[in-house]
Amino acid sequence: MALPTVPQDTGNYFGRLLTLVWLSLAQLVRAPSHSRRAEAARRSARHVLLLVVFTGAAIITLMYLVDAQEITLMPPRGTPSLWWVRSLTDFGKDVHVLWALGILLIVVALAAPALHGVSRGTLLGLGTRLQYLFLSVAFSVAVGEVIKWVVGRGRPFVGGKANAFNFQHFAGTEAYSSFPSGHAITAFALAFAVSAVWPRARFIMLFYALMIAATRLVLLAHHPSDVVAGALVGVIGAMTVRYWFAARRLGFAIDRDGTVLALSGPSKGRLKRVAGNAFAP
Repeated sequence: MALPTVPQDTGNYFGRLLTLVWLSLAQLVRAPSHSRRAEAARRSARHVLLLVVFTGAAIITLMYLVDAQEITLMPPRGTPSLWWVRSLTDFGKDVHVLWALGILLIVVALAAPALHGVSRGTLLGLGTRLQYLFLSVAFSVAVGEVIKWVVGRGRPFVGGKANAFNFQHFAGTEAYSSFPSGHAITAFALAFAVSAVWPRARFIMLFYALMIAATRLVLLAHHPSDVVAGALVGVIGAMTVRYWFAARRLGFAIDRDGTVLALSGPSKGRLKRVAGNAFAP
């Protein structure tokens, strides 16, 4: 994996910090260099097509057969006993997730200039992976916002009845921004991205994403098809950003058949030692 190289004689701490940030951004926008990126693009395109076809069919089926009936089975909106569900659903809010990832990125950026050699490389390796997580969520959410604006689907019971086909295209209002679910986009983009970087976490992240999706239904914030569509947008968005990183040899490798594989990341023990060195008095 290519890591930004900060010259050892680059002035003071702030000079090294600015150089590190500049090089980190530059490697994200540089021209792709991986020789197998075309194979990876074709493989990813096939997977995206299959996802769109099968998940799209599921979304249409839900809209016609399930959505209107499902929301009538949920507790009334604002039920006091659902306070814990309202607290839980905030873990899938895009602003909260992006702030958390952004703060971690800032911590890495502030600590890295104070380190040298292997310790700096270890921390920068973590920083590359955090960049991938952040951009996966941010890109997916941005795409989702455009879709919400275009589709303009009313949230459950907007208009006074259980109508799954209540649309005001380009409305741009909160009441008509049900499709797709923003929380589901965030949760599934994060779940896919974390699983891509740390495969052992995939079951925990899948549970997290499904839990967030369920809270949106219980709180009558979305129809079932909304959360399924959100999951689709989140996964495809994270896949797209993964390809972008792999094509630039950042955090991922590309196998001969076009499979994108995560490169070995820094171990937990090494990160603890690096953190101790970075923040030692």
